[in-house]
Amino acid sequence: MGKRDYYDVLGTNRDATEREIKKVYRNLARKYHPDVNCVDADAEEKFKEIVEAYEVLSDSEKRCQYDNFGHTKAGMSFDGSGVFDDIFGMVFRDFGFQNRTRPMKERGSNLIFEVAIELEEVYRGVEKVVTIKKAAMCGECNGSGAEHGTHAETCTLCGGSGFIRTTHRSLFGNLVKTQTCKECEGRGRTISSVCSVCGGEGRVNESCDITVEIPAGVPSGSRLKITGQGEAGFRGGPAGDLYISVYVKPHQFFEVNGSNTVCNYTISFSQAALGATVEILTLDGKEKFKIPPGVQSGTIFNLKGKGLPYLNSRKKGDQLVRVVVATPTKLNEAQKKLLKTLAEIGKEDLGLKKRILN
Repeated sequence: MGKRDYYDVLGTNRDATEREIKKVYRNLARKYHPDVNCVDADAEEKFKEIVEAYEVLSDSEKRCQYDNFGHTKAGMSFDGSGVFDDIFGMVFRDFGFQNRTRPMKERGSNLIFEVAIELEEVYRGVEKVVTIKKAAMCGECNGSGAEHGTHAETCTLCGGSGFIRTTHRSLFGNLVKTQTCKECEGRGRTISSVCSVCGGEGRVNESCDITVEIPAGVPSGSRLKITGQGEAGFRGGPAGDLYISVYVKPHQFFEVNGSNTVCNYTISFSQAALGATVEILTLDGKEKFKIPPGVQSGTIFNLKGKGLPYLNSRKKGDQLVRVVVATPTKLNEAQKKLLKTLAEIGKEDLGLKKRILN
């Protein structure tokens, strides 16, 4: 079977410009490259055909000969080395394989540490000292990873590029293969005499005490960032960050609703009926509060500005007081007599009188 017309292979007209041919070729090459297309069984053969057509039509001299004489022109042959180098680089650029030197210094990891605080500490703000085990900068080599008095040098194997290129002959021409340099691990620089303390890492594991300022009004579950207090970077790289996750412990008296606090306050039947002035606990101490006569159980009163402060603000929430009227469970005879008298005055049927049956 004879060769297909090169213009038909690329799907272009004979008057197509060099730019149009190149654009079509790139799209087809991406589609049928055997390292990319694992679905079509004939992808490899189509790819060869596409590369061959482009190798001719992208060269003005070869294209002129092809237009005049077709495939039969003597001396018309396909090598494809330059074309394949172009498509090889294009495909691997598309998939993110770029010749990037790995940095000599690498940033340290971020750390997360949980701190539990009391509700009273949320109200006032608090300073906590936390002990964290982390990778810290090596004091012996000052983070460089090199023995004292020495320094990193350009890798002699890769010449500082961080990668090694090798060229192989293949079916498509010259295949250029790029690999990370094993000598310097892609960094381009090596340390001939590593630090005896950190082993060339530039960091050592140790426990560190860090002071954390937790502002007033911080909600439970908040995360505070302390820049540069994470793990030290590799060989002098910048340190990561420390994130403090704040957990507010449950309170025995208060519930929290945003910046408002909620509490129950139990009063007696007499206090509910007659009214009373009582002392209610707040986060700022005890507060006198007047309960009006005839208050019903479940009534909620608002103590303005006695709640939690808003974060980074002078404004405060409120304290909501839910009144609970307690029913006495143990009465002496005098108390029972008084309550019965009260019920009679109020004409309340307690269901205590015996009924006369006819």
